[in-house]
Amino acid sequence: MNSKRYDRHIILKDFGPEAQQKLSEAKVLVVGAGGLGVPALTYLNSMGVGTLGIVDNDTVSLSNLHRQVLYNESDVGSSKVWKAIEKLKAQNSETLFEAYDTFLTKQNALEIIKGFDLVVDATDNFPTRYLINDVCVLLKKPFVYGALHGFEGQVSVFNYEGGPTYRCLFPNMPKADEVPNCNEHGVLGIVPGIVGNLQALETVKAITGLGEPLSGVLLLFNGLANSFQKIRFSTNTENLGITELRESYEFECTIPVQSVQADSFERLLEKRKLQIIDVRTPKEYREFRLKDSINIPLVDLETRREEIDMQRPVYFICQSGIRSQKGVIQIRKYAPKANLINVSGGINQLSMYAAKY
Repeated sequence: MNSKRYDRHIILKDFGPEAQQKLSEAKVLVVGAGGLGVPALTYLNSMGVGTLGIVDNDTVSLSNLHRQVLYNESDVGSSKVWKAIEKLKAQNSETLFEAYDTFLTKQNALEIIKGFDLVVDATDNFPTRYLINDVCVLLKKPFVYGALHGFEGQVSVFNYEGGPTYRCLFPNMPKADEVPNCNEHGVLGIVPGIVGNLQALETVKAITGLGEPLSGVLLLFNGLANSFQKIRFSTNTENLGITELRESYEFECTIPVQSVQADSFERLLEKRKLQIIDVRTPKEYREFRLKDSINIPLVDLETRREEIDMQRPVYFICQSGIRSQKGVIQIRKYAPKANLINVSGGINQLSMYAAKY
């Protein structure tokens, strides 16, 4: 550890060389290298966290750049994990990095998380968040939570020294049709920076014992009012007794949804012409689309349902498989006997999409 580099930490009252040494020995896993992950990684790296793990399977897109300020225009199409590490190494050559260019799944989460002291949840979806929670409870690891919506953000610290878990605050995953569509609701670019930096602060506090981490406290930030509110919640001891991961971390549906995995869907595409309804926005559709697919944005799906041939199998697709699942649920109400199929994982999981970049 280069003490000169961290001189302003070391001379700081109530921090000193002991806290800096704790940072240098810490291993922190950041799940997500996007809007929240970028500021969290940038500051944890600059402040001297010894080992940083990064989990992300996404590539940089032009629409990321208004908020993911670690990347620039020449990075569009590149792996976020490897680009982030390249730039973070230039910022601090002493940091050790562990790259996981993959999605966090039930199959790999235990193996990945077990090697770290703390997890920063910089994800943007509920299934991964509940998975992180359950793995951290099983392995007795704290995790720092952050979430965004429009001009607002949330931060908390879960599973810290026996404190409440994510399920103590949000016991059950919402239904697929209850989740806001992030691609159409958007976020003001500066808000992820604020929330991600708050996550980095809570991470440092949890590692060093500095101050009072937000355990049992949900911090709400309103960017338009520039205000903060704290909501306190208590531990439900039943949520501390997790002994194994759940069978599935997919969204629960009030109506069963038939699905096909992306690799199987691609094999079907090679054999025959399919009826594909792409429920993404027109802008997303212009950037990348499947041949012969029909773009009917989710918000227009019910009013334009007559454009769908219900006598043939209908494959619904979106970027990640969430909006398309909602689309199946919507259309099922009008065509209960139709063969409606969701492409699980969406375009993100298609090899042809990855090859394009």
